[in-house]
Amino acid sequence: MKRRIQFHIPQAYAGLSLLEFLAQRFPYHDQTGWAERIAQHRLQVNHRPVEAACALARGDLVEYIASDIPEPRVNLDVTVIFEDADLFAINKPPNLPSHPGGRYFQHTLWARLKTHFGLAQPMLINRLDRETSGLTLVAKNEQAAKELRTEFSSRRVEKKYLALVEGVFPPRLAARGLLLPDPDSPVKKKVKFVSAEVAPPEHASRWAETVFQGLETVSGDVSKAWKSGPVSLIEALPTTGRLHQIRATLQTLGFPVVGDKLYGHDPAIFVRFCKDELTDEDRARLRMDRQALHAASLRIQHPRTRRMLELEAPLPADMAALLAAMRAARLNP
Repeated sequence: MKRRIQFHIPQAYAGLSLLEFLAQRFPYHDQTGWAERIAQHRLQVNHRPVEAACALARGDLVEYIASDIPEPRVNLDVTVIFEDADLFAINKPPNLPSHPGGRYFQHTLWARLKTHFGLAQPMLINRLDRETSGLTLVAKNEQAAKELRTEFSSRRVEKKYLALVEGVFPPRLAARGLLLPDPDSPVKKKVKFVSAEVAPPEHASRWAETVFQGLETVSGDVSKAWKSGPVSLIEALPTTGRLHQIRATLQTLGFPVVGDKLYGHDPAIFVRFCKDELTDEDRARLRMDRQALHAASLRIQHPRTRRMLELEAPLPADMAALLAAMRAARLNP
């Protein structure tokens, strides 16, 4: 598969040469590297090969055939939970992006479905974050995709997540409210949960509802670098499907997800993570190298037969290992 990156030139870059623009906007190659790729006709402006000195205007389309961008290592251990003529139910491993974006193209679930499962155009119905593991539905045809998306948008799908969270979680906790931009965070995409009884009309698209149930709490220090507290295994049953809903809600409630760099106790950890500057203390405090969130089960109507599908993905090995280590540390302090 060839990766093509397209970029429409905004006013801020108008007047620069193609070479100057590329070196400023995409610094993973220097000017010499970009000049070589322009000479190889791997870059086009408005669908035509051009010289490196070509002056760019606002609205120009720059296209790059980007097969040589190095991609980070990922976990490609994708397993199939269910398959028929209309859909796949995939158990996505942690540390695997669902869709291409940023540095990731070949190293994505979407690409894996094309190259190893023979899907010409995978249609992912529920997208999980890169670090989140668990059930992902993939439609094999347009009609199945339409039906499955309608089930999700109509809130007829029963979803259950498992998570490890910091602290002693109560037996049951229901959260209803809004997910609003977090003005105190330097991270633009971060949201915060604000409890509310009803959704104001202007914020209807930000309404979020989740029921949480505590399953088990374990204590036991497994690191000498950080004095850790108890961890709870919980179920999260969301009735809405907002971006970062479970993680943001749990942070506001005071039980951040173990390993969550963005919605954890220390917001500076995410900044250090982005700069590849995590300390040993940061890693010990996180406990895991990814957020401990797992899409464990789905109950959904089949798009063709209309029978109910009940799909389950077992607790992943890394989450189970942390629980086992803490239980052992509690018994052998």
